[in-house]
Amino acid sequence: MTAVEETIPAALDGERVDRVVAMLTAVTRSEASSILADGGVLVDGHEVTKGSIKVREGQRVRIVLPDVPEGPLVAPDASIDLRVVHEDDDVVVIDKPAGLVVHPGAGNLDGTLVNALVARYPEIVDVGEPERPGIVHRIDKGTSGLLAVARTPRAYDALVAALSAHDVEREYLALVWGRPEATHGVVDAAIGRSGRDPTRMAVSNRGRHARTHYEVVRTFDNPVPLALVRCRLETGRTHQIRVHMAAIGHPVVGDDRYGGARSPVPVDRPFLHAARLSFAHPVTGEPVEATSPLPADLEAVLGTLG
Repeated sequence: MTAVEETIPAALDGERVDRVVAMLTAVTRSEASSILADGGVLVDGHEVTKGSIKVREGQRVRIVLPDVPEGPLVAPDASIDLRVVHEDDDVVVIDKPAGLVVHPGAGNLDGTLVNALVARYPEIVDVGEPERPGIVHRIDKGTSGLLAVARTPRAYDALVAALSAHDVEREYLALVWGRPEATHGVVDAAIGRSGRDPTRMAVSNRGRHARTHYEVVRTFDNPVPLALVRCRLETGRTHQIRVHMAAIGHPVVGDDRYGGARSPVPVDRPFLHAARLSFAHPVTGEPVEATSPLPADLEAVLGTLG
C-alpha cells in the first residue's frame, strides 16, 4: 500500500475531510469515502471514518491508499449490444434490454452491461467504483429501460449527488395485479433486507427510507382485473417498485420474487420498464431527457388484455 502524508494548508482550513482526501490523492469522492470507511485516514494520529469531519490548518493528515490491481477489474466485451440513446463527453444514457445484468457480481462475472461499456468507453475504468465503473444507479436484470452512465469522475460525482438530492427523475411503467383504489398515490415505507430471505427486500422499520409515487394509466378487466401504472421514484432502493406495489396489494405481473407470477397472465419477467429518465447535465447544467417505449414482449402482453 501507498501512504500520503500532508499538513493542512490555510487554503483547506475548514474543508471536509473526504474532499481533502480526494484532492490530495486524485481519487474520486466515492473512492475517498471508501478509504475513510476502511480506516485509511488518520488526522493528527486519530482514525477518521466520517467524510463530513472538517479539518483545520496545521493538522497532519495521513492517507493510506489501497493497492491498485493491474489492469481493469472488468474485461471489455464488444460483442454485447449497447442501445445508446444519449451520448456526450461526460455522460451516456443506455436503454438496457431485459435479461442483461448491469455489472459483474457473484454468479455474473462477465456478459454484463459494464463489460460492454468498458469496450466502447475504455476511459470509464477510472470512473466510480472499480468493479462497476461509470455506474451511478442500477436496474434489475429482469427490468428493461433507461439508466445513466458517467464517463468522467466529475460527471460521476455530480450524478451521484443529484440522485442523493432526488434531482433525477426516473419513471417506470408497471403492470400490476388488481386495480389500486386510488388513481394516484404515494407509497412511503422503508425498505430493508428480509429477515427470512436475505436475497429479498421487504418493508421494514429497520430499513432505509423509500418513497414511490404511482399513477394509474389504464385498467383492464380481462382475463382478470389489472392496471398499468406509472411509478416515479423519489428514492432508489433495491427492488423498490416491486416491493412497494406488493406491499399495497398490487404486485408487479410476472414478478416471482414478490408474488406477481400467476397463471392468468403468463410473462417471462416482471412487467417493469424504465420508460423515462430526466436530469440536469452534470457539467453543463442543460436538461437531459430520454424516453423508451415499451419493448415488444411487454407490448405483446398488453395486446392480450381487454
